[in-house]
Order: sequence, then structure tokens, then C-alpha cells
Amino acid sequence: MTTPTLPAPAPAAPAPATGRLRPLLRILAIVACLPYICLKVAWVAGSRVGIPAGSVLLDHPTMMGVANAVSVLADAVVVLLALLLTRPWGLRVRAWLLAFPMWAAIGLIGPIVIAYPAQLLVSLFGGNGGGSSGPPREPFLDAWVFPIVYGGFIVQGLSLGTLFALYARDRWGRIWGGRLGALPAAVSGPGVRAVAVAGSVVALVPATLGILWASGTTTGLAPQLAAEYDADRAVVDVVRALLLVLAAVATLLLVLRRPAWLRLRTVMGVSWVASGSAGCWGAYMLLVAALPQGDAGKAPTGLMITAYAGEMITGFLLAGCLAVVLNRRGAAA
Repeated sequence: MTTPTLPAPAPAAPAPATGRLRPLLRILAIVACLPYICLKVAWVAGSRVGIPAGSVLLDHPTMMGVANAVSVLADAVVVLLALLLTRPWGLRVRAWLLAFPMWAAIGLIGPIVIAYPAQLLVSLFGGNGGGSSGPPREPFLDAWVFPIVYGGFIVQGLSLGTLFALYARDRWGRIWGGRLGALPAAVSGPGVRAVAVAGSVVALVPATLGILWASGTTTGLAPQLAAEYDADRAVVDVVRALLLVLAAVATLLLVLRRPAWLRLRTVMGVSWVASGSAGCWGAYMLLVAALPQGDAGKAPTGLMITAYAGEMITGFLLAGCLAVVLNRRGAAA
């Protein structure tokens, strides 16, 4: 008499590795959101903490109230992502529902993680961050707000980025493992390569303008912005220009599958972060440019809007190429 055998259970989704690292990173990401959320909630409620008298932020109270409310929701998404990346139920979320928020979150925070420490470093070596070379800036925020908020953003970016890397290793490690030379030719094609080249060509416009402005050229800048241009702005423009270049180079290497020895995860990671930075910051700056300007001297010029549009278009085109490669690589794997 034989013993009947039961059907083999379906394989379960891999669970996140246990240990102290992920819970610690989750706590860091959530706690780092609190200063920004608390400030924004206070401003929505009518408080003026951190906003000096005469600040341009007080010129359009209704518009700023809406913007602050949206900012609270956006930072709340970071809390949700931190939970999603560290809980078992997060592995059952559809890939596209996770991919875009992570791409946008890392893209928005990435330039801050690089630029803010660089600004502090430049100021230590005598860089002018206060606009003393021109007329004084209009009041904006109290000095203590920036290290608290930007420090929180940096902690968010590092902790959330690390959590996503660990999550991607658990769920999609087979997709981004190996080297470029091992990629099958089918993951990219003439269409994808053409889009990558087009995005890289478009990137030349905002990247070149950013470097020119950082080097002292004021052509194309609004008059008052040109007068107030300082080392802090120069650092931001250089960082965004470098990220545009990195997005273009990494995506071209990916779709061309060369050089063969380069690690796939490195190329994909750089393309992910840099294209997100370009696409999301370009879109954000376009949105800001569309808002009413209280001072005609600060109204964005046509060249500035062209730079922002080029930055956004570059980011979304190159991110599209990355998405196609990831999708085809996943299907093949």
C-alpha cells in the first residue's frame, strides 16, 4: 500500500532578509520626514514659523497653502514607501505601482543629497552663498530651516535608496545581475537606441546652459536672478548638469550593451537615479516657472524654460529606455 502524496505547494514570494538593518533604515526614513511634514502642516494651519517678514512665500497665501498641502502628501508617500520596502506584503505590490514613485522620490532627493553637502563644502573654502556680489536677496526662509529640512531629505534619500536596493535584490536580482556583455540583443533594439540617442542630444541643451551659468555667463537668466547668482546656485546648476550627462551616458551604455565588462547593476542604478533627477527636477522647475511671479525681474526667460523643458524631456525619454530594457530583461529571465 502506497502513501498518497500531496501536490507540491506553489513557491512563495521571497521574504525580505531579517535583521536589524531594514527596520533601522525604515525608522530613519520615517523620522527624517517629520521636520518637513511638521513645518508644512504648521504653515498650512497659518503659522509663520521659519518664514521671515517680507518673505516672497507670503505673497500668494492661497497658492502656497495648496503647495504646502501637496508637499505634505508627497512626503507622506515616503513613509508609505519605507513600509512597503520592508514588510512582506510589499513584495506583492505590482512592479509599476512601486517603480514610478521610487523613481520620482529618488530623483527628487538625489540632487539634494549631492548638492547640499557640496554647497557647505564650497562655503568652507570661501565660496559666496549669500549673493554679496550683487544686491541682497529678498527674504525667503530663516537660516535654521535649511539644515533641518535638507538634512532630513539627505537621510530620507540614503535610507530609502538603500532599502530599495535591498528590496530589488530580493525581488528582481536575476534581472540586474551580471554584466552588460551578457545582455541579449533583444532587450534593446533600433527604436530604443534611437530614443536613447535623442534623449542624450536633448540633454546637451540644459547641461550646457547649466555649466555656462555656473561659470559666470548670465545670458538667458532673468535680470534679478543674474544679479543674485551665487556659489549656491552654481553648485546646483553643476550638479544637475552632471546628472544629465550621467543619465545620457549610462542609458547609452545600457542600450548598446558596451563595454561588456561593466556591471549591469551599476549602469542601471546610475541611469535610474540620474534620469529621475533630470525628469523630476525639470518638471518641477517648469511648474514653478508657470506660477505667478511677483517680481518681473525674476520671471523665467524663454531660454530658462527651454532648459527646464529639455531637462524634463531628457529624463523621461531615458527613463523610458530603461523601463523597456528592464521589462524585456525580466521577460527573458
